[in-house]
Amino acid sequence: MSSSILAATLADIPEINALVNGAYRGDSGRQGWTTEADLIDGTRIDETILTNLINREDTTVLLYREDKNLLGCVELRKEGYKLYLGMLSVSPLSQNKGIGKKLMSAAEAHAKEKKCTSIFMTVISVREELLNWYQRHGYVLTGERKPFIVPDERWGKPKSKLEFLVLEKKLTNK
Repeated sequence: MSSSILAATLADIPEINALVNGAYRGDSGRQGWTTEADLIDGTRIDETILTNLINREDTTVLLYREDKNLLGCVELRKEGYKLYLGMLSVSPLSQNKGIGKKLMSAAEAHAKEKKCTSIFMTVISVREELLNWYQRHGYVLTGERKPFIVPDERWGKPKSKLEFLVLEKKLTNK
């Protein structure tokens, strides 16, 4: 079995869209441990937003493939000397196989290549298992909280009041 991590292209958008929405929302996401399906109704992303992300100069979407099958992705956006990490998605049926760790490692390499000193992310505060997973991988809670704002209900209708916690990992020059 061969695996690769490469930057997404516009041709990858339909696969990325299916992967992210399947991992975060809906019944398919319930097969994995990272779903938001019980917290938020609606769609996580669409092809228009993915097109905009891939076309941004400051953003890279990395894809993890095994034998050409898309099993994971992550969005990386340079913001000054920090790298924002978002949309980390692993196919629910392929979770707990180290794919998320490989994408996180690739994100760190990307951040160092872009001369970033840290990586930060936001995680919904009630996602304790996910928060713990990131903390086991070197991310720390910054104490900063951000409101969970959905500009349009098709991107999710929270089933209760939610907020984001900000996590950050400082990078070494090694």
